[in-house]
Amino acid sequence: MIVMTRYALDVVSYAPLYIHSFRLVQPHTLVEAEKFNLHYTDPSQIDNIADKLRWYRYQHGLLQRDVADYAGLDRSTYSGYENTLRDYYPIEKMEKIAELFAVPVTDLLDEFNLFLYNGQGRQIKEMRRRRRMTQVEYARRLGVPFGTLQGWEQERVQICKQTWRRLKSRG
Repeated sequence: MIVMTRYALDVVSYAPLYIHSFRLVQPHTLVEAEKFNLHYTDPSQIDNIADKLRWYRYQHGLLQRDVADYAGLDRSTYSGYENTLRDYYPIEKMEKIAELFAVPVTDLLDEFNLFLYNGQGRQIKEMRRRRRMTQVEYARRLGVPFGTLQGWEQERVQICKQTWRRLKSRG
């Protein structure tokens, strides 16, 4: 802010001068955003994290650089969040992004990342206990080593998405 002063008729007048800067959005970005938002009118229609991130970013009129800076990410890393379907998105980064978009982090996550967010260990134990199986029996049923199942239940090892799908189908 700059303060402008004027001296006239033996009176000093002050007036604040605000200088605003506006980032110009490139035309191709606007067209891309419009097409995307016409395709998805609501984020609940989107089943993957990459497109959810893009949808919310367009709604807020932000660039990838803006979101990356806020979340403490390199821009190329954030670009990868939006442009490639990843299996895992670090929850601490997703929480920062959700904060920027003013939505619950659960609104941004897909089914697999929600599984991780809600505690994979507790959920796997619950699935096993519903079947009244020991860890050894359940590991055998899932086709994984006993130590791997123990690691999942104790949350020392993160289950991979492909194995999680198998767990859901055989569960």
